Amino acid sequence: MTPRPKTAPKTTPAATPGRRDQILADFATLRIPVTAEQLDAALQQAQDAGLSHLDFLHRLLADQAGLRRERRIERLVQQARFREALPLSTFDWTFNPAIPRVQIEALAQGDFIRRKQNVVFVGQSGLGKSRLIQSIGLAACLLEQAVYYTTSGDLLEDLTAAMADQTIHDRVRFYARFPLLIIDEFGFDRIERSLCPQAASLWYKIIDARSQQRSTALITNIDFGDWAEYLGDAPLAMALLDRVVDGATIVKLKGQSYRVHRPDKPAAK
Repeated sequence: MTPRPKTAPKTTPAATPGRRDQILADFATLRIPVTAEQLDAALQQAQDAGLSHLDFLHRLLADQAGLRRERRIERLVQQARFREALPLSTFDWTFNPAIPRVQIEALAQGDFIRRKQNVVFVGQSGLGKSRLIQSIGLAACLLEQAVYYTTSGDLLEDLTAAMADQTIHDRVRFYARFPLLIIDEFGFDRIERSLCPQAASLWYKIIDARSQQRSTALITNIDFGDWAEYLGDAPLAMALLDRVVDGATIVKLKGQSYRVHRPDKPAAK
C-alpha cells in the first residue's frame, strides 16, 4: 500500500513587502505608533505560534493600547488637580471603624458617575473626608473619567474674579463639563461666605448647571439644616440643597479626629 504524503504544517504567511508597507502607512494614518520592527516581530511570533488572525491582531495592538491608556490616565490625574491622590487601598480603616467602608468602596467603582448622581460627605473635620473623596476621584480617573477637584473657597475666588471680568459664563461651562466635580470644604470656613456676598448665587450657578447632567461630590462639615444660616438666603439654600441631594448618596462620617489622636499622620479633612 502506497503511503499517503504528509501534509505540510500550516504557517501564517508573512506580509509581502508591498502589503507590509501599506499596513505601516495605514497605522501612521490612524496615528497608531507601530514601527516596522514591531510589525515584523509580531508577524514572526504569529508564524511561530500558529496564532489566529484575531490573536495576532490583539498581540500587535495590545501594548500600544495599554500605553495610550496609561498616558490618558496620567493626563486625567494631572488635570484633576488633587491635593493628595492616594489609592483607597492605603486608607486606614481600623482607626475609625464606623466609617462605612463597603459603601465607600462601592462609590470607587464609579457607577454613580455613569448614573449622573451626586455624592455628599458630611462630618466633622479630621475624619478623612477629603482623603476618601480624592481616592474615589483617583479611582474615577483610572476608569478614564474626567475629574476636577477644588475647594469651596477656591471655587468662589475663581467665580468672583470671573464676575469682575465678565467671563462668568465661560467659567460655569468649564465647571459643568467634568463627569465628576469634587467641591471640598463647603462650609469649612465661614470667612469665605462673609467675604463674598454673592456666594450663594455663585454656588447655585454651578450646581444648577450640573444638576442631572453630571455628578458632583460635595464635602461639608455643616449639617443640611444649617445651610440656610450659612448661605444667608433661605430660599436659595433650599433650591441648592434640593439639587445637591436629589438622588444623591449621602455618607455621614462619625468618629475621632486623625489630627487630635494621630498627630504623626498627614492632616485629614
